[in-house]
Amino acid sequence: MTLACLSACSWFGSRKQELPDPTELIVTGAPAGSLIFVDGLQTGQETAVSDHPQVLIVPAGAHKVEIHAGDKVVYREDTYVALGEHRVVTVLSGLTR
Repeated sequence: MTLACLSACSWFGSRKQELPDPTELIVTGAPAGSLIFVDGLQTGQETAVSDHPQVLIVPAGAHKVEIHAGDKVVYREDTYVALGEHRVVTVLSGLTR
């Protein structure tokens, strides 16, 4: 009986913890046919059209975003994403940051 009471008491005493929003990089403007790399790893799908953003779930922290077209890196940006933040990376054609 004591065990049942302890279990029930802990169930009623617990509060639902709200989870933070997912931490996201939203990549826009990548050229059609390009691939997105985050921290050296291919992430997401091949870009079909340049005006369609790709939403990538990433851990909070510093990241290196690269856009590859064939064997060339056509864009590079270092960015920081806070926990639960939705950071937009806008690919500027032919530029690296």
